[in-house]
Amino acid sequence: MKNKKQITRLLQVPFRGFRSIISLFYPQCCCVCDTKLIEGEQHICLNCLLKMPQTNYHLQPENGAADRFKGKIPYERVTSFLYYNKKGVSQMIVKAIKYKGNTALGQHTGFLMSQQIQQSSPFFDSIDLLIPIPLHRKKQKKRGFNQAEEIIKGIRKATGIPFDNNLIIRKKQTQTQTKKGRYARWLNTIDVFTLNDEKDFNYKHILIVDDVLTTGATIEACAQAILTSHPDVKISVLTLAVTE
Repeated sequence: MKNKKQITRLLQVPFRGFRSIISLFYPQCCCVCDTKLIEGEQHICLNCLLKMPQTNYHLQPENGAADRFKGKIPYERVTSFLYYNKKGVSQMIVKAIKYKGNTALGQHTGFLMSQQIQQSSPFFDSIDLLIPIPLHRKKQKKRGFNQAEEIIKGIRKATGIPFDNNLIIRKKQTQTQTKKGRYARWLNTIDVFTLNDEKDFNYKHILIVDDVLTTGATIEACAQAILTSHPDVKISVLTLAVTE
């Protein structure tokens, strides 16, 4: 056993050396400011981490994210981790995940977000299942991943809560919501989602996860698809960012 440990250590030394050589020529850079990351930093440098515009909504039961669902769906808790500031840190993070295919960053920010929330609130208490807002199969095939699902992987790592990416499917391929107003967004999401699995999950507490909360129309439509056939389900919502 002792010899085996010695061999393992010997093998690790050249690997670490090789990794150092690689980082010398191809250094990892911050996804926000593009500066070289130093030892201990992952994806985002400390300077940009300190600039992240956190909402602290998880400490406020009544908040700007929850307001978007009042009178529309019954919910237990709603929070968003960051304010989505255009040309700022949060937008750069979301764009790197969503449009540059940085799935590792998605998982990393999901993990960081969950750790921060857990340290100061019981937001995740009693939640049984994580559900990502699904993409249409054609869009996901083209993009190669679902950004909400990547964020959820980080949440699961931090909390241990299981997730199901097949419970809800997007049956219609809708137009992008980016430049639509509130009413147009709502029209664009009518009858878009359906249950893919009719297993009994009544009385479960489901957390719906997405990258950015704008009007809430997409999350509302997803929640309605669940509540229509399972009215006893409890719904909570978590997004990485929220528009102001």
